[in-house]
Amino acid sequence: MAERKRGLGIDVLTAARERISRIFDDFPRIYVSFSGGKDSTVMLHLVMEEAIKRGRRDIGVLFIDLEGQYKLTIDHVAACYERYRDWIEPHWVALPIHLRNGVSVHETHWLCWDPDQPERWIRPDGPPAYAITDEAYYPFFVRGMEFEEFTPAFGHWFAQDQPCACFVGIRTDESLNRWRTIAGGRKQMLDDHPWTTWCGDGLYNAYPLYDWRTEDLWTYHARYPELPYNRLYDRMYQAGLTIHQARICQPYGDDQRKGLWLFHIIEPETWARIVARVDGVNGGALYARESGSINGVRGIQKPPNHTWQSFAELLLESMPPKTADHYRDKIAVFIRWWQQRDFEYGENYSQGIPDELPARLESGADGPGSRRPSWRRICKMLLRNDYWAKGLSFSQTKSETWERYKKIMKRRRAAWGIYG
Repeated sequence: MAERKRGLGIDVLTAARERISRIFDDFPRIYVSFSGGKDSTVMLHLVMEEAIKRGRRDIGVLFIDLEGQYKLTIDHVAACYERYRDWIEPHWVALPIHLRNGVSVHETHWLCWDPDQPERWIRPDGPPAYAITDEAYYPFFVRGMEFEEFTPAFGHWFAQDQPCACFVGIRTDESLNRWRTIAGGRKQMLDDHPWTTWCGDGLYNAYPLYDWRTEDLWTYHARYPELPYNRLYDRMYQAGLTIHQARICQPYGDDQRKGLWLFHIIEPETWARIVARVDGVNGGALYARESGSINGVRGIQKPPNHTWQSFAELLLESMPPKTADHYRDKIAVFIRWWQQRDFEYGENYSQGIPDELPARLESGADGPGSRRPSWRRICKMLLRNDYWAKGLSFSQTKSETWERYKKIMKRRRAAWGIYG
């Protein structure tokens, strides 16, 4: 079991500088995964402080331009590249990468910087002239690869068969998954430092800011006002967000879509092109503005004369066939998993799962292992457009295994008699 937080006896800025120095001592190849957000900006400044002190001019800076970002973010990233231009190996990547669209069942993914549709680009002038747009530049790149595939492949390519470290700006306070990334005991680390993770073949991720709070980031900028920060955070604060709520990422993903409404407040000149570019964006923004959530995150109701199971089938029938089949795969695995575990829970699911249960059982409010299956849970997942079925305890499927997975699921569904 992972340990609770405990103090190190030094302030977080000193600790981060010591961690960064240690990475510089041990690795001939170093790069920063830079998003333009508050965490990666502070990290970039600290890494470059150490690089300049040591006279190193070979620090890679990777920014993956996802086309749909705020202009303020793009301006900030450009300012940072310019500030450190004599010290970095720049990788401003503007390639056609496959991204999740969490606000539509008709267009579940979209291709940023689609070379076949330049007239639809959100930024009509395209990426900056020095951005990498040649699909042959990286030998590992294939048009349509996922963001989650590109980043590790880039790291192994950048390493050039040498020990290599990637600085990643994540903090444990941000989410449970990020806390697990640092505190999880089942990973290989550099000399037992929990703020590092081995990625294979001499490549490590380093998280020097893992123990910083949001307040620490802004204290840093107050102490060093000459260093640029993303002015988008000022606009978010003016729009009513707290410093803990303000985050920067590609806006259409399943977790990020709740911030869509901010676009037409902060950058109205960008909003029209965003709506035209990605299916479902305007509807997603309206849901977020009216209810504070999107597509059934809060309470849901079924139509009259329907059970939750029949309502789920109605929802599936209303979807495009490819999307509906994707969800049927998820539901089949979910039901089968519970059918096989009667002996563990002392409950009989051999004839199927309940239509609904008390909310505390569906949510797992009674603690780990208490969550139970129901068709209402399935309906909530469908109404949320929860593409990876995280509400049913699934995780994202890697795209390189997707076609093989679909063939396996077709056979399994037939054998199980569930959507066969």
